[in-house]
Amino acid sequence: MTIEVVQSKEVTVEFDAKRCIHSRNCVLLHPEVFVPNVQGEWIHPERATAAEVLEIAHNCPSGAIQCKSADGAAMEKAPIVNLVHVRENGPLAFRAPLTIDGKEDGFRATLCRCGASGNKPYCDQSHIKAGFIATGEPAAVDSQALEQRDGALNIDPTLNGPLHVSGALEVVTGTGKTINRVTDAYLCRCGQSQNKPYCDGSHVKAGFRSANA
Repeated sequence: MTIEVVQSKEVTVEFDAKRCIHSRNCVLLHPEVFVPNVQGEWIHPERATAAEVLEIAHNCPSGAIQCKSADGAAMEKAPIVNLVHVRENGPLAFRAPLTIDGKEDGFRATLCRCGASGNKPYCDQSHIKAGFIATGEPAAVDSQALEQRDGALNIDPTLNGPLHVSGALEVVTGTGKTINRVTDAYLCRCGQSQNKPYCDGSHVKAGFRSANA
């Protein structure tokens, strides 16, 4: 599916359905802009201010919703602190200036950690059908405060292996507790690690394949 692009006088909205994880923040918080359960046009940025549309984008964890000013200028700014939220029985939700697999990828992304996504490295909700179970509240580990908490974050989905993350990153539970601070880490994406969200090499024994089926 191609990316939907809808423009008002103030703002341009881009919606990537393939990246959407159906958090439903858009239709629950602003149903006048993202209208649920209708045929045809369902995105109406003209019904809100540019600031309100930007707020909708900020509340989209997957980055499926992006917005720019009508002249194409960027509206969203990089976060002050780079974060990855560990979602209960679900994906890793990143907020940072992202480069994923060598390509600049905005400031928000939800990446698969169950191993079953058909849109790797992104989550496509396959964890639900797969019955993936993994806590969103992993134990904290000793870590030192980072000298720099922002800046570029590079994510390399290694071949048949984990996500190699380099750059300042704070690991946060689903309830917002910081459990680790890293500048270089390997995060599990096969779903088999006994030390989630970190890789412990289980992808080898599990025969994990990073290519989409």
